Amino acid sequence: MDSLPLPLEGITVVAVEQAVAAPFATRQLADLGARVIKVERIDGGDFARGYDTAAGGLASHFVWCNRGKESIALDLKDPRGLDVVRRLVADADVFVQNLAHGAASRLGLDAATLCAAHPRLVAVDISGYGAWGPYADKRAYDMLVQCEAGLVSVTGTPEQPVKAGIPAADIAAAMYAFSGVLAALVRRGTTGRGGPVEVSMLEALAEWLGHPLHHTMHGGTPPERTGLAHAVIAPYDAYPTADGGRVLLSVQNDREWRRLAEQVIGRPELGADPAFATNAARVAHRARTDDLVGTALKALDTDEALARLEAAGIACARLRDLHELAGHPQLAARDRWREVGSPVGPLRALLPPITLPGGDEARMGDVPALGQHTEALLRAVGMTDAEIAALRRDGVAAWARA
Repeated sequence: MDSLPLPLEGITVVAVEQAVAAPFATRQLADLGARVIKVERIDGGDFARGYDTAAGGLASHFVWCNRGKESIALDLKDPRGLDVVRRLVADADVFVQNLAHGAASRLGLDAATLCAAHPRLVAVDISGYGAWGPYADKRAYDMLVQCEAGLVSVTGTPEQPVKAGIPAADIAAAMYAFSGVLAALVRRGTTGRGGPVEVSMLEALAEWLGHPLHHTMHGGTPPERTGLAHAVIAPYDAYPTADGGRVLLSVQNDREWRRLAEQVIGRPELGADPAFATNAARVAHRARTDDLVGTALKALDTDEALARLEAAGIACARLRDLHELAGHPQLAARDRWREVGSPVGPLRALLPPITLPGGDEARMGDVPALGQHTEALLRAVGMTDAEIAALRRDGVAAWARA
C-alpha cells in the first residue's frame, strides 16, 4: 500500500518573518510538506541569524526554526522589492508576518489588506500584544511578554521569580499561529475563502497560564512559587541521590504514599500516620515529608532509586541536562534523530513531534543561507535577466555568498 503524502503537500507559504514566533510557526508547516518562502532583509537577513554561532558557526535559534525553507533577500523599502513579495503572495496559499507593530500595514502586507485582495489567501498577523489597545505599540520580546503574562510570577523559588528557560511566549504564539493556519485551510476547503488569522504573544501565553490564572481568579490567591516542588501536592519534588544525581517523584494519592512508605522509605507505619496519611496532611507537614523521602533517596544511587520507585508504582524522572536529552534512550529507541543540511554541513535535528503513521515522514529540509534562493524565485515570478541584474546592482535583492 502506498504511503499517504504529507498533508500540506502543494501548499505555498510566504513569510516575512524574524526571530522565533513566526519562523517556528512556518517551520511546522514546512515539516508537514508546505513550500515555505522566507523573505529576509538584504543586510543580514532575519536578525536571529546573528544571535550566536553555536550550531557549527550558525545561530542555534535560526537552525531550530528555519529548516526546509527557501530564502529570498529583498529590500522592502524599495517598491521593486515590495513588488516581488506581492507577486509571490499572489500565487501563495498562506502569508505569515511578525514585523514590528504597524510595519506590515505601511507596506500593505497586513492580513486584512492581503485577504481583501486575495480571498483564498490565509494571512497571519503575529504581534506582541494585538493590533490595538494601550499596549499595541510596545516592544514585545519574549521575556517582556513572560513578565506581562505573569509567567515569571509562578516560576521560580519562593524568594526569586525566574523566566522560563525557553522562549515560552514566542513558542505559544507560534503554535497558535500554526494551528490557526491549519484551521483556516480546513475552512477554505469547505467555503473557498481563506481569511485573516490574528495571534498575539500575550494572549497565547495568557492561555497557557490557565491553571494558575483560574486558581487565582476563583480561589482568591495565586499559587506559590515552589521551584521543582508542587504547590498543592506532597511529596512532589526533586531529591538528591548518592551519586550526585537528582530524582523527581510525584505522589498523586494516598495509596501511592503507602507504597512509597513501605517499599522505598522502608517505614510502612507512615502510611497510616495522621501526619502523613493524606495529601492535605503531607502538604501541612511538607518539610517533614520531604526529609523522610530525601533521607531514603540519598542513600541510593540514581539508577537504584529510580528502579525502586518504578517497582513501587511511583511516578518519577531523572533530572537530565541538555547533553543527556541529546542522548536520551527513548528518543534513540524511537529513531527520532535525523540530519539536515545547512551552509556548514549536516546538523543533527529531531523529527517533529507530530507523527503521521502510514504517511510520508516529515520533510526536514536544509537550513538556507541568506538569499540562497533569490535568483530562482525572481525568475519564478517572471522577472527578466535585465530586471534581475538591476535589482542586484541597486541592492534591492541579495544573493547567497558562493
